[in-house]
Amino acid sequence: MKKFVCIALAAIVLFACKATAQTRSLFNGSNLAGWQVDVPEMDTNHLAINPFIIRNGLLVSMGVPNGHLITDSVYSNYRLAVEYRFAGKPGNCGILVHASTPRALYKMFPKSIECQMQYGDAGDFWCIVEDITVSDMEKRRGPKEDWGITEGKGRRIINLTDSSEKPLGEWNRMTIECVNSAIKVWVNGDMVNEGFNCTVSKGQIALQAEGAEVEFRRIDILPIKQLSKLEKISD
Repeated sequence: MKKFVCIALAAIVLFACKATAQTRSLFNGSNLAGWQVDVPEMDTNHLAINPFIIRNGLLVSMGVPNGHLITDSVYSNYRLAVEYRFAGKPGNCGILVHASTPRALYKMFPKSIECQMQYGDAGDFWCIVEDITVSDMEKRRGPKEDWGITEGKGRRIINLTDSSEKPLGEWNRMTIECVNSAIKVWVNGDMVNEGFNCTVSKGQIALQAEGAEVEFRRIDILPIKQLSKLEKISD
C-alpha cells in the first residue's frame, strides 16, 4: 500500500512539473490581447496609425510610425521562440527582453536588451540603458572607452555569425533564452550570441516597429531553469 501511495505521489509531482513547464503562445492569432502599444507619434498626431496589426492570422509590424508592442506581463527565466520574416524589403526590427521603463532612450526605446533582427545582423545585442557582457568584448563592441548604454555610446555588441539568416521572404526562427543574468540567442538553430552579467534579469518583452514590415507567425514562451548548452538548437 505504501509503495502504491509513493508511486501515485511521484506521478502527481511529475504531472505537476510538466504542467508548469508547458510552452504557451504570447500571440492568440486574432488580436493584441496581452500586449500594449507604445508609439510616441500617436500621442500628438491624431492621424497616426497603430503600426501593429493582425493580418491573415499573423502579427505584423508595419514599421512606421516607430514604436513598440510590449507585453502586459513581466517574465524571467524563459525560452522565447519567435518565427518571423521580412515580407517586403529588408530592414530593421528587434526583440527586446527585460524591458521596463518606457521611452528611456531617444524618447522611444524602453530600458532593455535588444536581440537584433535587422536583416543581415540578426543576433546582435543592443544595450538600451541596460548592459550585458560577452566574451571578446572589445573585439565585438569596439574600444572600451566608447562603451555605454545611453545616447551616443557604443551600445552594439556584434553577433558571432551573420550567415544564419534565411533569404529574404523566408521564415526565420529566433530562439532566446534568459536565465538570471545570462542571455543566449540562436538564429535558425545556430548559436549566434551569448551574454552574462546582465544588469537586469526580468522584464517585459517587446517587438519593434522600426521602419520595415515584419510578419510574426509564432511567439512562444517556455519557463526554464538553465540555459541550453547546445551550439545548435531546434524547437
